[in-house]
Amino acid sequence: MGRGLRASCLALMSSGLATLAYPAIAFAGPIDDLAAAAKVEGELNVIALPRDWCGYGGIIDDFKIKYGLRVNELKPQISSEEEIDAIRAARDNATTPAPDVIDVGLSFGPAAKREGLLQPYKVRAWDSIPSAAKDAEAYWYGDYYGTLVFEVNANFVSKMPRDWADLLAPEYRNSVALGGNPSSNQAVLTVFAAGLSTSGGNAETATERGLDFFSELHRKGNFVPVVGRFDAFVDGRTPIMVRWDYLALGDRDSLAGKIRVEVIRPQTAVVAGVYVQGISALAPHPNAARLWMEYLYSDETQLAWLKGNCQPIRLAGLLHDDKVPADLRKGIRPSGRDRGNPEPFFPTLEQQEKARDTIMNGWGSIVGVDIECVPEEPAPLGPMSFNIPKAAPMCLPQ
Repeated sequence: MGRGLRASCLALMSSGLATLAYPAIAFAGPIDDLAAAAKVEGELNVIALPRDWCGYGGIIDDFKIKYGLRVNELKPQISSEEEIDAIRAARDNATTPAPDVIDVGLSFGPAAKREGLLQPYKVRAWDSIPSAAKDAEAYWYGDYYGTLVFEVNANFVSKMPRDWADLLAPEYRNSVALGGNPSSNQAVLTVFAAGLSTSGGNAETATERGLDFFSELHRKGNFVPVVGRFDAFVDGRTPIMVRWDYLALGDRDSLAGKIRVEVIRPQTAVVAGVYVQGISALAPHPNAARLWMEYLYSDETQLAWLKGNCQPIRLAGLLHDDKVPADLRKGIRPSGRDRGNPEPFFPTLEQQEKARDTIMNGWGSIVGVDIECVPEEPAPLGPMSFNIPKAAPMCLPQ
């Protein structure tokens, strides 16, 4: 399956009110019947969906208008692992607010399935999702993907880093931050990408080499041990962040004319990451959850993700059927070969699961620093020092 996901994606460039009767793997029934059942439930609980992530704000608002449901946006600023924790918490305590649906990194879907935390459901667009990006039993399935880039505040950084090794240079002291804590998919794949670069493309040793890379980055004083965030990036506390290209491009667009944002694709180890959807086994609104899935995999929302700078998982089919408007085609990133860079590398599910477990278990002992949420209040302008007073924290998700 290793190259299958990569090839597929590159080619793409129990309970609740009025629950409908579905077989073990629930298949999509008539959409009007599903919408009516969801209307009885009246609401949907989503989690870890910041409104600036892939254009989710508009997607959520349009869903509310289209189906007349209330959408409760739980804990937008948490990681993939913390999304799984939220289902566990609801399982162990009936009074804990439970998410109906999750949007997590690829490796977190199988882990949640193994724990019995997800329920299966096949959306109507099932056949257009590449087989390497979905669970055969429909417990989870890919929704969109992006590649990791360096997002640089050029108001504070004059020399641009072009590759992973450049981040170790002395001019980047107290400047480089991750886009998530070690339990986030974004951070896991960032460590993997750094190691893939330093190992010369050896995916088998990439995770361990990536931990060594961040240990050296910390030893040199270049690593800022906080979760990078928009306001800290803007005021120069974390002027270099490694994050998904769709987030960096969104920042560049929103800050145009105010701050010069450079979005730099590394010259080696361009790593791509697929996120997946799943319905909680404990979903309090199961029909609303299924309706949400149908909505996300519709042509309408797949194109909304593209508008939000993400690469939707059904992109190949949309292009084939000439359903991508001309104004959105510019948002389709060319392959690395087209730009003189390596093609994006899609780590296999097995590689990602190994990376997640190795990083979550080894970060503290190897890198030797905890990643904290960045303080809310701005510091004096300039790269972040390690003695800034702590304040009410907020982290970026996933």
